[in-house]
Amino acid sequence: MQIILASAKIMNDKLKSIPYVSLSRPRFQNEAEAFARDMAQYSTDTIAEMLGCSQQIAAQNRLRFMQFFEEKLKLPAILAYHGQAYKHLKAETLATDDLNYSQGKLWITSFLYGLLRPLDGILPYRMEGLVELPSGGGQNMFGFWKSRLTDMLIDSVKADDGILIHLATEEYQHLFDWQRVRREVHIIQPLFYVRKGNDLKIQAVWAKTCRGAMTRFIIENRITNPEDLTAFYYEGFAYEPALGALGPMGRLPEQEPDYPHFIKQGEQ
Repeated sequence: MQIILASAKIMNDKLKSIPYVSLSRPRFQNEAEAFARDMAQYSTDTIAEMLGCSQQIAAQNRLRFMQFFEEKLKLPAILAYHGQAYKHLKAETLATDDLNYSQGKLWITSFLYGLLRPLDGILPYRMEGLVELPSGGGQNMFGFWKSRLTDMLIDSVKADDGILIHLATEEYQHLFDWQRVRREVHIIQPLFYVRKGNDLKIQAVWAKTCRGAMTRFIIENRITNPEDLTAFYYEGFAYEPALGALGPMGRLPEQEPDYPHFIKQGEQ
């Protein structure tokens, strides 16, 4: 089984301590450098407009892109991001064996780097999917990456057991020809709901929290049978088989993805 998890806008510029692991080179390092070089040419005002962010964040990231080619300490991708999912993945507390195991199981989607393995060494950045840059050949990030990432993801899933655990936000599906992915591999996309009275609602913060925690659960427990995902429990979220239960594992890829539901009981 392979897992996809979205990157995060919030990143660590440095860590107090880094587990001893060997860093790998991102598959699309050259493309990331070309995009960084493009971004470094823009003013803070232009970057703020392109990224839809504040002047302060734009200035920070302009400096990041300008320093992209200096000798700077790179962090493993799984430790470089610090958004909600990564706060609950808590990769800094994973054992070295777990981090090395994750290298063959987890993909992190990125608008700058395309697809990353957890131990790929990266630098902090900010990028959005709709940004168009000279190095993108007239395409935005979604269009640029789609032809490059679709086969890469499908091939890695097929080389494993044909099962993809989709823990990324749906926005990142646009980095791929998602219809092809759905046709060619078996997708399992866990959904995390909060129950309030008779209603079930997906709350973005809780969904990101559980995606990170489930990624850790899979890595630490070496989950290879999707049915074992039903044992996941975190912050009150538990599997609810009556709502979107996991189907039989012998299903064909072109059938609908499985959407196992995990429910947190709220106030009545």
